[in-house]
Amino acid sequence: MAAKKRFLAYDLGASSGRGIVGTLEGKRLEIEELHRFSNGPTTILGSMYWDVLGLFDEMTTALGLYSQRYGKELGGIGFDTWGVDYGLLGSDGALLGNPMHYRDSRTDDIMAETFKVVSRESIFSTTGIQFMQLNTVFQLFAMVKQQSPLLSMAKDLLLMPSLFSYFFTGRKVNEFTHATTTQMLDPRTGNWAYDMLAQLGIPTDMLTEIVQPGTIIEHLAPALANTCGLGDVPVIASAGHDTAAAVAAVPATGEDWAYLSSGTWSLLGLEVKEPIINADSLRYNLTNEGGVDNTYRFLKNIMGLWLVQECKRMWERGGETLDYGAMMQDAERAKPFTAVIDPNDNRFLNPPDMPAAIVDFCNSTQQTPPATRGEFVRCALESLALKYRAVLEKFEQLRGKPVDVLHVVGGGVKNTLLSQFTANAIGKPVVAGPIEATAIGNILVQAIATGDIASLAEAREIVRNSYETVTYQPQDTAQWNAVYDQFKDMLDQSW
Repeated sequence: MAAKKRFLAYDLGASSGRGIVGTLEGKRLEIEELHRFSNGPTTILGSMYWDVLGLFDEMTTALGLYSQRYGKELGGIGFDTWGVDYGLLGSDGALLGNPMHYRDSRTDDIMAETFKVVSRESIFSTTGIQFMQLNTVFQLFAMVKQQSPLLSMAKDLLLMPSLFSYFFTGRKVNEFTHATTTQMLDPRTGNWAYDMLAQLGIPTDMLTEIVQPGTIIEHLAPALANTCGLGDVPVIASAGHDTAAAVAAVPATGEDWAYLSSGTWSLLGLEVKEPIINADSLRYNLTNEGGVDNTYRFLKNIMGLWLVQECKRMWERGGETLDYGAMMQDAERAKPFTAVIDPNDNRFLNPPDMPAAIVDFCNSTQQTPPATRGEFVRCALESLALKYRAVLEKFEQLRGKPVDVLHVVGGGVKNTLLSQFTANAIGKPVVAGPIEATAIGNILVQAIATGDIASLAEAREIVRNSYETVTYQPQDTAQWNAVYDQFKDMLDQSW
């Protein structure tokens, strides 16, 4: 029998972080949540920040809990986080202020200012990344426009997972899958787009070496290892972007499949060997982000369950506590297709009142807005499913062949109503699971780095051996097809 080996994955999302232990034994993997802690923006004088030192403190707590439970031996440590955000370090290696949150308002209207210097077409031709105001390149250009003194002080820029690996080891590198989310990397060279950045006045001497997922960065700093009761532990550049980690854990075989990493954001795409950068991918604002094993994630970011989460937050302001399960039951009972929205409309990015934003969209598109909570939630879920179909059709056109199945992974798998709506909308089977794909992928890439798993294909075999999935078959397709025609007309105005 193969010996057990344990790895620790730090999986950080926009609202919480976890330290998750993965135990690999032969062709099976078991995971256990060791420590959960809150995360989220801290707003000071109107600006939004991440409390990274507080997060580091929670991570060290997880290390201590691990050693108490399992002893000194640990096969590896890896980090995955949301994309685009970063920390700046001074010449002494110290952090220059708290990293900014990607929803901070400093990037409002910044894309138009950027395109006055470097054209939209040129930026896309160089990077192949879809345009969102939260992308790192626009955050940094906002600092240039604001003449932030931090830029002249910064010696190194580290993206979020790499910032934490630096805190753990003292070595400064940036991991490839996360670096591609910045819209600052040229996928043809695999390196930073120095010429484009120089045109924008963004300092390039602060950009570090880029390492591939599955690279051992360094070993855990001795002082930290001693404090937490651990031995000589490799710190690994796993798939640093959470979607890259999730895609690594998709239990797929063959090539004719698409994936949807479903949560606060919905990331829908294909795994391809080469980036797809052309006029059509620019027109439809599609993106080419780095993947594991020399792959790219040809995908689109879609607003996701943020729509429902923000509705719930607004409704709870009056002191009432709502349950997601009851909300989904209300949505299932609600009248179908009272209205449809484009989830990626800018008014849904960070509105003060999400239900009001939905009403505003419906009014502006001559639709009757939802009237009940169930109708609001159903509107959001139906619209997401229709958006998935629209994006998937574009992928199939650009790839030149259809996909047979959509694999859904991540926390959104728990929303069974959305999974069924998605199957109905796309007219293809939807295979849902595993829920914890991001942490699983993080752990499996670590195991590839240490030689305990031979390949990405073997990693996906382990996922199939270890976790159950649920398949949803399409239903009511005629009704969904009819509504989709209306939805497509709406999207012609905004992609």
